[in-house]
Amino acid sequence: MAEKLGGLQKAAILLIALGPEKSANIFKYLKEDEIEELTLEIANTRSISPQLKDDVVNEFYQVCLAQQYISEGGIGYAKELLDKALGQDRAEQVITKLTASLQVRPFEFVRKTDPTQVLNFIQDEHPQTIAMILSYLSPNQASLIIGSLEPEKQADVAKRIALMDRTSPDVIKEVESVLERKLASLANQDYTIVGGVDAIVNILNTVDRSTEKHIMETLEVEEPELADEIRKKMFVFEDILLLDDRAIQRVLRDVENSDLAVALKGSNEEVKGAILRNLSKRLAAMIEEDMEYMGPVRMKDVEEAQQKIVAVIRKLEDSAEIVISRGGGDEIVV
Repeated sequence: MAEKLGGLQKAAILLIALGPEKSANIFKYLKEDEIEELTLEIANTRSISPQLKDDVVNEFYQVCLAQQYISEGGIGYAKELLDKALGQDRAEQVITKLTASLQVRPFEFVRKTDPTQVLNFIQDEHPQTIAMILSYLSPNQASLIIGSLEPEKQADVAKRIALMDRTSPDVIKEVESVLERKLASLANQDYTIVGGVDAIVNILNTVDRSTEKHIMETLEVEEPELADEIRKKMFVFEDILLLDDRAIQRVLRDVENSDLAVALKGSNEEVKGAILRNLSKRLAAMIEEDMEYMGPVRMKDVEEAQQKIVAVIRKLEDSAEIVISRGGGDEIVV
């Protein structure tokens, strides 16, 4: 029944089925003439049978499903999944209709693949082939790949991209097919990010102090930049809650009141309360007054002030004047 309707009629029925709120949100993304045409069509639509409404909504869902599959893995991948979801005949209809109205850009499936994986498969290809593939990728992807090519190949590929005019559709399809087969085993795999700076920070924040100190001292010699990055993340300002009241009081003796006021401006209530209760009533009131009258503060200034306080904490910990409670269990000083 829905097959006999035109695109404008189906769009109008779909918007009626979605209701006014969702339709209004869709209108935000349409051109003025499209809105006018749809509004007129909706106004002229008198009655819709439940069956027709269901048919239009189902067709819309199937087309959206096909578009999603195409963007994930290309036409072949979409056809395979739609065969399972809708049956072979209906899948053929949806794909045919979609590809007739939608020009699927060559190498679309590559856009969903990590550039380093693409590089592994194309770096030994002829410069002309590499140039053609990069021409169809996003600038970010293409720049990462061309930047990782051998220096003597970079200029050659860049020149070929600049001079490229037209390429035979058959050649594009052949290269696309070969590359898609190569990437097929990767396209459907989920890559889980493991490790990294955050991971080691979480580990070092849990181990005992002597282990942490040994690791950091070694890294400072072998990888000073990495050690600095880890150290900055190891104890954040909010971790002041790991200190007992006596340790907090000791830290505050070495902190400038101006830095404290700015640091607290960007902290949560729990941290703010822990610090203010360890100040004298007069000083706490003064800090709160400073915070109230200083007005908006740049996040950069807040972070710098908090980092100064963190540096004081780390210095006092290194000199064993305070102890940070750790999951790995530091020795208890009595």
